[in-house]
Amino acid sequence: MVKKIEKDVARFREIVKGAIRKDLRKYITRGELIGRKGREIVSIPVPQIEIPRFRFGERQMGGVGQGEGDEGTPIAVDPSGEGTGEAGDQPGEHVREVEITLEELAEILGEELELPRIQPKGKSEIVTEKNRYSAIRRTGPESLRHFRRTFREALKRQVSAQNYDYDNPVIVPIREDVRYKSWKETHLPETNAVVFYIMDVSGSMGDEQKELVRIESFWIDTWLRANYQGVQTRYIVHDAVAHEVDRETFFHLRESGGTIISSAYKLSAKILEKDYPSEDWNIYFFQFSDGDNWGEMDNKECLRMLQEELLPRSNLFGYGQVRSAYGSG
Repeated sequence: MVKKIEKDVARFREIVKGAIRKDLRKYITRGELIGRKGREIVSIPVPQIEIPRFRFGERQMGGVGQGEGDEGTPIAVDPSGEGTGEAGDQPGEHVREVEITLEELAEILGEELELPRIQPKGKSEIVTEKNRYSAIRRTGPESLRHFRRTFREALKRQVSAQNYDYDNPVIVPIREDVRYKSWKETHLPETNAVVFYIMDVSGSMGDEQKELVRIESFWIDTWLRANYQGVQTRYIVHDAVAHEVDRETFFHLRESGGTIISSAYKLSAKILEKDYPSEDWNIYFFQFSDGDNWGEMDNKECLRMLQEELLPRSNLFGYGQVRSAYGSG
């Protein structure tokens, strides 16, 4: 019975995930999710799952319950449903709020976009220590008693002592038979990866454009944190001058000013040189801008830095451009 219930629960969760996939675009554009952490629970509205049922036509002879009918004619019409008019006594369509973690939502996003796995790289991979209940002990709290192993030990004892009755197979564990679950420390390798988020916060980027950038950056960041342990993130904002900020500031900062994109590239190159040798790290860039920049000279400087300093070190350099009334987007 327990296995049947677990199977049904797993199937229901797959149905819910399918409903979420259908409206995935709507959920990932909800700005109120920005700033939440991966394991926080969010409520996703999912339409009520309709249980199949027979709908009977009017009581008449012949046909399919409501006359002969023509091809394409509905067999029955549900009297309930949408419409206008006076108050009725039929139930309406309900929407169920399903609780799901941001990590699960990010996992669905990754499956839909078929995002690639980060490849192991570098000589000094990060290693973490985690405790898992994969060992057995003779002592422990009753809440961790391992019933199967206890039964097995009792059976072995009775068989070896020739006390086991095959006609009346009753197993009675004694104190020496009891076994308990115990944790064992395991070492898990993690991938060396760093992700740079670069955002233009200049005056040509309006609030709507900045909000779009923050939403996209947030979901990239959430997906990476859900799938990869040990991923480091660096957040850079710039107008005419670039600054490194923390995650909270990146998603909530409001600024204005001119635009010199090369300032962000120079700061990124400086951080790479100091902290992230390309032979040891997977390096990813995600830059967001409205395409506006101050002067042709800085455009040339940006191109030079990309070709000579950033792209040769990067696994991926992603650029997202938003439409702006003032910028080139």
